[in-house]
Amino acid sequence: QVQLVESGGGLVQAGGSLRLSCVATRLTVSSFALGWFRQAPGKEREFVAGISWSGVVSNYADSVKGRFTISRDNAKNTVYLQMNSLKPEDTAAYYCAASWSRTAVPGIRVDQYGYWGQGTQVTVSS
Repeated sequence: QVQLVESGGGLVQAGGSLRLSCVATRLTVSSFALGWFRQAPGKEREFVAGISWSGVVSNYADSVKGRFTISRDNAKNTVYLQMNSLKPEDTAAYYCAASWSRTAVPGIRVDQYGYWGQGTQVTVSS
């Protein structure tokens, strides 16, 4: 059974940093496009960052561009989201996801990803 397990969330002050990790089981991250999404209470799940299956292309939501970085470590079968200069509006549950897509640019829609983790909470205080 495929599993994606996120960790690294927590409470941080505005301006601080966190690094989220997502470890995959029964899924080889180097063969999948990978994404991070987030969902705040009462809001729809939204795209944050993605990295193509080739690892060459990454893309970001405008709201996090320049502050967040997605990366993966094939040897550890793990994808990361480094979050810097955090803002209160970044508060949400963060989910990693995997997609079979072979498009050059990672997908930004929820329905483009078939595997999901259970989420990790990030809370940014002002």
